[in-house]
Amino acid sequence: MSRIGIIGGSGLYNIEGLEVVKQTAVITPFGRPSDKFTIGRLENKEIVFLPRHGLGHRISPSEINYRANVFGMKKLGVEQIISVAACGSLREEMKPLDFVVVDQFVDRTNYGRDMTFFSRGIVSHIVFSHPVCFELSSSIYSAGKSLNLNMHMGGTYINMEGPQFSTLAESKLYRSWGMDVIGMTNIAEAKLCREAEICYSTLACITDYDCWHPDHESVTLEMVISNLKKNVENARKIITKVVKESASTRVCSCKDALKFAIVTDKKLIPAKVKRDLNIIIGKYVK
Repeated sequence: MSRIGIIGGSGLYNIEGLEVVKQTAVITPFGRPSDKFTIGRLENKEIVFLPRHGLGHRISPSEINYRANVFGMKKLGVEQIISVAACGSLREEMKPLDFVVVDQFVDRTNYGRDMTFFSRGIVSHIVFSHPVCFELSSSIYSAGKSLNLNMHMGGTYINMEGPQFSTLAESKLYRSWGMDVIGMTNIAEAKLCREAEICYSTLACITDYDCWHPDHESVTLEMVISNLKKNVENARKIITKVVKESASTRVCSCKDALKFAIVTDKKLIPAKVKRDLNIIIGKYVK
């Protein structure tokens, strides 16, 4: 059963217009996901929605169980995930309330998060030069443009640790590196989705100019939340249009990402690991 998954970031805790069929708690080998998954129908397509930070925004970016979230989506038959994420802009032309369809990531999370399903006796090296699904990203961009929204196709998302915002020195450094937007969550999701052979794309909702901009020298939560509320409604409209026009079959390479990536001798993979990862590796490891 092919479904589209939506991971909602700050401010996006539900999808208006979603005909809810049920909410379900998913058990995973990696612990508990952020919250229950909402399964429903939108534009006559099956949707699975998960609030990244949990309802009520109670989970910090550093504490999110990314593996459980993506594994839960896979277990529920999700093949494509649209990630909605609040971000700061590191470019003058990428203004607050604009949207960026990210195409690259740089990781600055200090490696404090679990970002792979492959450990405990199994090793895989996925190709990750292009970390998002081009087809899904193109659909998101086209949907936003058709709605006359301010869209930017492509941009590099630098994933900081958080939960604190950047220092001025960090913000200036990231600009000098050529980064475009800054956030706290999406690199782990992108890596795990590729391992799970799920198409993944980030819809970055710009809420502020970080702290580098001379006219916006401090980023406050009030500023972020105010702009986020304005963007959430447009993000919902983009999602609805993408879902409505989504194809029933995938033609991208995401669906075969593991085909040549598992390097461990199949006879040496622990039985428990095989069982735990069956929904991800089952078609390659018997």
